[in-house]
Amino acid sequence: MLVIMNEAGPVSHNVGYAGRGSTSTEPHTKGAGIMQYNTKFVGLDVSKDDIAVAIADARGGEARYYGKIEHTPEAVRKLMKKLGQPQQLVTCYEAGPTGYELYRLLKEMGIRCMVVAPTLIPVRVGDRVKTDRRDAVRLAQLLRAGELQPVWVPDESHEALRDLTRAREDAKEDQHRARQRLLKFLLRHGLRSPAGVRPWSRRYREWLDRLSFDHAAQQMAFQEYLRAIDEIDGRLHRLEAEIHIQATEGEHAAVIQALQTMRGVAEVTATTLVAEIGYFSRFEHPKQLMAYAGLVPSEYSSGGTRRQGRITKTGNAHVRRVVVEAAWSYRYPPAVKGELRKRQEGQQPEVCQIAWKAQDRLYRKRRRLIAKGKNPALAATAIARELLGFVWAIACHVERNREHASPTAA
Repeated sequence: MLVIMNEAGPVSHNVGYAGRGSTSTEPHTKGAGIMQYNTKFVGLDVSKDDIAVAIADARGGEARYYGKIEHTPEAVRKLMKKLGQPQQLVTCYEAGPTGYELYRLLKEMGIRCMVVAPTLIPVRVGDRVKTDRRDAVRLAQLLRAGELQPVWVPDESHEALRDLTRAREDAKEDQHRARQRLLKFLLRHGLRSPAGVRPWSRRYREWLDRLSFDHAAQQMAFQEYLRAIDEIDGRLHRLEAEIHIQATEGEHAAVIQALQTMRGVAEVTATTLVAEIGYFSRFEHPKQLMAYAGLVPSEYSSGGTRRQGRITKTGNAHVRRVVVEAAWSYRYPPAVKGELRKRQEGQQPEVCQIAWKAQDRLYRKRRRLIAKGKNPALAATAIARELLGFVWAIACHVERNREHASPTAA
C-alpha cells in the first residue's frame, strides 16, 4: 500500500479514490515508478468561473501553458478529450472553495486526479509573482516530479455530514456575536443582570423580557437585538435536530454512537469527528491522526540539537477544536454516570473498555502535568492529542466489525 501525506500526516490511501483507503498499489507519480512514456500531467488552477490549464509530458521538457477554459462540466470534458485517452492523463488541482465536484467529474471520466493540500505545495524562495498561469504550470511540474501531497477527498455522505456540522458551527458563531451585541447595548445603558442569575439561562431570559426603554428608538433596537438571538436559536435547534437524526439513523450512526462512550464526546462532537475525519482506518497509526489534526509538536533539529515547540496547527482545525474542548472533561476523576452511562448502554464491551481506559489514563496524565507546573491549557492540548488515539481505536474497532459483518448481511 502506498503511504502518502494527507494534509499534516502520512496516510495509507489510494490517490484519486474518493472512498476508503484502497489496497491498490497503483501510484500516480514519476517517483512511484509507473509513469508511462506518453503520460500527460495536467495542472489545473481552478477558480469560480474558469480553469487555467498547464501540461507536463512524462518524457521531459518544460511544462507548457495550455490556456483557460470555462469552469463547466462540458468544457472540462471537451478539454480532456483533446488532451488524450483517460489512461494517459494524470490531473491535479488545489483544495479550495470550489470543492470536489471537479474531482468527481474527472473520476467519472476514468481520469486519475489528485486534490492537493495548498499549504504543502513547495514554494521557491524569493518568488514574488503569482498568477493563474504560473500556478497551473507549477502544479504540472510538481505533479510530474511527485512533489505534491494530496488531501483525503470525502465521499458524498461524509461531505453532506460535514456541511451539516459546519453549518451548526457557523450558527454558534453567529449566536455568540448576536449575544455580544446585546450585552454591549445593555452595558452602554448601565443594565446588568441580577445577582445569582446565570447569563443566558431561563431566569436571565425572563429578566430580559421584563426590560423596557423610555425612548421608542432604543426599545426598537433592543427588540431587534433580542429577535436576532431568537432567530439564531431556532436555526441551531433545527440543525441539532438533524444532527441527532444522522447520529442515530444515518449511514455513519454506528461509529458516531460508539464514540459517544467516551467522556467529553457527546453527539455533536462525535458527529463532527466522523464528518471531518471520514474513515478512521485510513490511518495506519493514531500518530498519523494526531498529525492530521495538527496536534503534534513542531520541531527544529540540526546536528546534535533537537528542539520541539508549539503544536503545528497545520491540520484540520475543526477536529482540533472539538478534541481540545473534550479534553477539559478529563480534569474530573474517572466515573461512568449520568448522561455518559446512558450513552454507553447497548455498546460493545470492548468499546466501553477502551473508553474507561481513556478516562483513567488521561485523568492521571493531566494530574502529573499540572503537578509539574504546566499551564492547564497546555495540559488540555496534551490530553487532546492522546484522546485522539483512543478515538482512533474505538472507530477502527467499529469499522472493522462492520467490514466483517457486511458479507454476511449481503
